[in-house]
Amino acid sequence: MNKVLVAGGAGYLGPIVAKALERAGHVPVILDSLVTGRAEFVGDRAFYRGDIADRDLLARIVREHPEITSTVHMAALVSVPESVEKPATYYRENVAKSLVLFETLAELGRPDVVFSSSASVYGFDPAFEVREDSAVAPLSPYARTKLMMEQILCDLAAAGRVRAVILRYFNPIGADPDLETGAHAVEPSHVLGRLISAATGDGTFTITGTDYPTRDGTGLRDYIHTWDLARAHAAAVGRFEEAVRAGDQGSAVFNLGTGDGVTVRELVAAFTSAFGAEVRTTEGPRRPGDAAGAFANVDRAREVLGWEAELTLEDGIRSALAWMQHRPTVLGY
Repeated sequence: MNKVLVAGGAGYLGPIVAKALERAGHVPVILDSLVTGRAEFVGDRAFYRGDIADRDLLARIVREHPEITSTVHMAALVSVPESVEKPATYYRENVAKSLVLFETLAELGRPDVVFSSSASVYGFDPAFEVREDSAVAPLSPYARTKLMMEQILCDLAAAGRVRAVILRYFNPIGADPDLETGAHAVEPSHVLGRLISAATGDGTFTITGTDYPTRDGTGLRDYIHTWDLARAHAAAVGRFEEAVRAGDQGSAVFNLGTGDGVTVRELVAAFTSAFGAEVRTTEGPRRPGDAAGAFANVDRAREVLGWEAELTLEDGIRSALAWMQHRPTVLGY
């Protein structure tokens, strides 16, 4: 029986990844501190509440589940505005603790890591399409923590300590296809969550930044459904050997997106169509740490992982709206 440790497996994306792993024939073992995750999302899976930097706990997990062959590392703080306000917290929680996790996994003889990174590591590209070898220039402490974790993994891999498949997410939207889990922040910082809050709470949605060098002046993003992201993780675990060989010195990077860019104004229009009512909007300045954006070239993921996105922007919006209707039955709010 092949088991996979999912660090951060009780958050927004972790439980959906766990479900995709199960459907691909793997058995997820969940590790989560529940600082931001939710116990309700764990279900009947093996669960350990604790910190990724707890060496004794990691040793216990491997001792009790010797069938664990790899780790999907998704545990991180993820708010760009919060990272600007609290950079030390982000460097400690995301970078310092991940280093301990990687070192401990190597010591325990479990060196294979699938790491959840972010497209926010990329610098501005006038064509907006970015490949895995495009220039990196993260603009926020959050994005810099992701790049630092990538660099740590690559250096450890080059030294023969770990092997790493690095997945650079673009912008996740939507919920678990069975509406068992989804976004759970009371005050969402991501654009679709803020749109839903404005639409359902008699509020106004603020378009933050209208002077970007895009086709309509608003930020451009590649919105990918959470279920497509989850399937990509299962593919990375299932084709780990091929994935690592596609890289260099024991590590490889893959973009995960739809391959299409959508501006904020275009997102608002698509949301209005799916929601069935107008959403009041206003314009505001850029938020600290925000970038003009990019969309993914996903050729490498298609060729090596046998994966590509199947769900549309509209699918993601409808999924997010359905989850918000259903969420009170799961979380009580």
